[in-house]
Amino acid sequence: MDGTHATGSPYAPHTDEERAAMLEAVDAETVDDLFDIPSSVRFEEEFGIDARTERETRRLVRSILGRNDDLTEFLGRGHYGYYVPSLVDHLADRSEFLTSYTQYQPEVSQGFLQALFEYQSLLVELTGLEIANCSMYDAATALGEAATLADRVRDTDGHRVLIPDLLLEGRRSTLENYVAGTDLLVEEYPTDDGNVDLTALEEAVDEDVVMLYAENPTVRGTIEEHLASVGELADEADALFTLGSDPIALSLLQRPADVGVDVVVGDASVLGLPTSYGMGLGLFACREDYLRQVPGRLVGASEDATDRRTFTLTLQTREQHIRRERATSNICTNQAWVALRTAMHAAVLGPSGMVDLAERGVSRAEDLAARLDDLVGVTAPVHDRHHFREFVAHVDQPARAIADDLEKRGFAVHVVGDHEIQVCVAGVPDERLDPFVEAVGEVVR
Repeated sequence: MDGTHATGSPYAPHTDEERAAMLEAVDAETVDDLFDIPSSVRFEEEFGIDARTERETRRLVRSILGRNDDLTEFLGRGHYGYYVPSLVDHLADRSEFLTSYTQYQPEVSQGFLQALFEYQSLLVELTGLEIANCSMYDAATALGEAATLADRVRDTDGHRVLIPDLLLEGRRSTLENYVAGTDLLVEEYPTDDGNVDLTALEEAVDEDVVMLYAENPTVRGTIEEHLASVGELADEADALFTLGSDPIALSLLQRPADVGVDVVVGDASVLGLPTSYGMGLGLFACREDYLRQVPGRLVGASEDATDRRTFTLTLQTREQHIRRERATSNICTNQAWVALRTAMHAAVLGPSGMVDLAERGVSRAEDLAARLDDLVGVTAPVHDRHHFREFVAHVDQPARAIADDLEKRGFAVHVVGDHEIQVCVAGVPDERLDPFVEAVGEVVR
């Protein structure tokens, strides 16, 4: 085999003779005859991409990736890359998982459906809420879906969605896109030292609030200390209390259901995926009262004719295609394969392993902040709070210059203010902590 053509694989390139035989079998003269593309949207120009063999393509991609800087990333702020056990790759890459689409046919999808059911069960246990769907696009779209759900289920009229002023811009813009066709209005409430400013929030909450959103941990790594009080304010206003979090944090922090949370959203891909630079897995869990309003799909357990336990898509988006007048969401696919990986990673860790991973996120962040705080020209952490996996540090010199100097030494951090950098320990090997502290000490002198 010369690497140009292969036989026996449905995914390998075909020779001219093979293409001619296939076209003859379907009574077509050219490949273009197989596609009915309107001329108004047809692309008639050339892409300018030369045809290459698999070997040549891999060589080209390696050369492109080889130009990337080899940095140790102390980056977080919503995207985290923990070590993923190799078992997850080996199992998730099996063809029955990797080539599967939506599991509409339960008789041939029991394994995948069961894994998704376990994923839902994981979120139910972590959040204390009764219902979790089997994945959404990402944390931002999950937040948008929570807002439109709140608009549907709230008993009285209201139009205000309250979010913290620290919310990531990408999540806020997605939320605003979601509510653009409704009467909902997104408004900020202030935070104080990295947590909710309860006094200001109490003044902002009234009967016009349809949803109140908070995060734990926050985007700056602080652990929110006032969730129960926020829940009380939401309950008094008859507003939906929505919390943003993730499975690793939830394995250690307060259960959302215990502090009055109605809906939990966030990114579940902290398990199952390495750092993916935008790719995610949206989690969505809620109280059973909202079962019929949940976007996306739900996997349910049942029994077949021989009383064996089985799994099937109990509620699914296809219903919304058939009965559009009942549609609650335009979500028409999900991240099933990524949810599968999340369930596998969680199963490998087990309950004690997830708690240990979360506790390490607290202790390693605390230790690193203390070591940076010992350096002249650095104050860490900025917020007098407990932190989870990341923290903000004040630097006397301009933060942009500090980050650029650190990048030259092989380290990447976020710049979050004129004199503030953010440091995240998630996924960073222990042996890279000492060199990082040494590098910071050099650049702040």
